[in-house]
Amino acid sequence: ATEGKQEAPAAESNSSRALQGKAGDRSSVLYSAGQFFFEYLVVVSLKKTSDGRYEPKITYQFPKRENLLRGQKEEEERLLQAIPLFCFPDGNNWAPVTDFTSETFSFVLTNVDGSRKIGYCRRLLPSGRGVRLPEVFCIISCLGCFGLFSKILDEVEKRRQISMAVIYPFMQGLRESPFPAPGKTVTIKSFIPESGTELIELTRPLDAHLEHVEFQALLQRLSPDLILHIFASAVLERRLIFLAEELSVLSQCIHAVAALLYPFTWAHTYIPVVPECLLDTVCCPTPFMVGIQMRHLERVLDQPMEEALIVDLCKGKIIRAVGDEEEILPIKLQNEMLTSLNRHNNNNNVHTPEQVNTLVSEAFVQFFVRIVGHYASHIKWSKNGPGTFQERAFCKAIASKTNRKFVKKFVKTNMFSLFIEDAEKSRIPQEGKR
Repeated sequence: ATEGKQEAPAAESNSSRALQGKAGDRSSVLYSAGQFFFEYLVVVSLKKTSDGRYEPKITYQFPKRENLLRGQKEEEERLLQAIPLFCFPDGNNWAPVTDFTSETFSFVLTNVDGSRKIGYCRRLLPSGRGVRLPEVFCIISCLGCFGLFSKILDEVEKRRQISMAVIYPFMQGLRESPFPAPGKTVTIKSFIPESGTELIELTRPLDAHLEHVEFQALLQRLSPDLILHIFASAVLERRLIFLAEELSVLSQCIHAVAALLYPFTWAHTYIPVVPECLLDTVCCPTPFMVGIQMRHLERVLDQPMEEALIVDLCKGKIIRAVGDEEEILPIKLQNEMLTSLNRHNNNNNVHTPEQVNTLVSEAFVQFFVRIVGHYASHIKWSKNGPGTFQERAFCKAIASKTNRKFVKKFVKTNMFSLFIEDAEKSRIPQEGKR
C-alpha cells in the first residue's frame, strides 16, 4: 500500500456506516491506536541438521522477555515454536545461493481464545560473498497493516546490508512509539553509520479496514467472474484453497479475499501460507481459507478431501469447484457487482492502489447493505439489557424472493451470528430510539 490516499467517495462512508455501529468493529486484528507497533522481531535462519537437511531456527529475538508468568511463558514458547515453520513453509528444499530476490509475505497465528497475531516477513539474502542461505526477518504484531509493516521491513532490510547491530536501535525506537491512529503519521528517528540521523515517517491509511489489503493483487490474477465465485463460496463459509508458488502472491490474495467480506469477518481456519508439515489441513471437515504452494498440488489433490473450491492463482482459473458457485448470489446484485468490478479492471492503470481498494470495497459493502442493511431495525431492545435479533421478521422484510432465499442461508453462517451478537450488545445504532 502506498501513501497519499485519495479521498474516499462519500458513498463509502455512508454505506459502511449503515452496517456498522459497534458490530462492524469485530475484526480479526486489533486496530486501536497507541498500542505497541509489534511484540517481537525475530530472525529465522536455516541450520543444517545431521542428516544434511536444513531446518529453520530462530537465531535472534528482540525483545527478550524476562519475568513472564507461567501461562505467558507457555504462550510465548508456542509462538516461538510456530514462527520458523511459517517463515520457511516450503520445507527443506534449500541450497545455498548467490542470488535471491527478497520477498515480503505475511502469516496469521490464531490463539486459543480466537485472537490473531500477524507475522510480517521479509525473506532476503544477507550481504556477503559466495553462496549463502536466505534468512527471514519476521515482525509479530496483533495490528493488521500490511503497507505500514512492508515499509518497516524495507528499513530493516536496508540496515541488514550494513550490519545486524544497526537494526536494534531502529526497532527499539519503533517499540517506544505509539501506533498511529488511521490517517495519522508517526516519525521515527534513526541513526545509520555513514549517513547520519534519518527521520522515517510511517503513515496509516485513513480507512482502517483497508490497510491490510491490496485488491489489485486479486484483480491482476483473476477475472471478475471468478472473484465473485470465490466471494460467494466465502460468504457461505465453504472450504477454499488457493495455489501459487510465491508466498507474497498467496498472502496478498488471501488477505484480499477475506477483506471482501467486510464488515463481516472470516471466523474459521485461516492460513494464508500453509507450511508443508500442515498440508493435511485440507482434510478438515470444517470451513477453511488456506494458501498452498503450487509444488504441493499433487499431494493436495490426493488427500481425502470434502467439497472445496480450489483456485490456481498462477493461471487465474478454478481447478475444482462445488458447481453451484454462480447461482449462490442473487443474480441482479451479482450483475451489479460484476459491472462494478469490470469498470475498475478496465481503469486499472488510472487508479492508485488506494482508489482501487476503496472502489472494490464499496461494491462489496453495497452488496451487504442492500441485502442485510436493515438488520438494526429488527433488534428488539429490552429496557436496559442487550437486544434480541428477530430473525424471522428480518428475513420476511426482504421483498425480493431471490434475495430472501440467499439471506436465509447467510443468516446461518458463523460470520453473520458473530456480527449480530456484537450488534445485540451494542445499543449504538439504536441511540434515541428506545
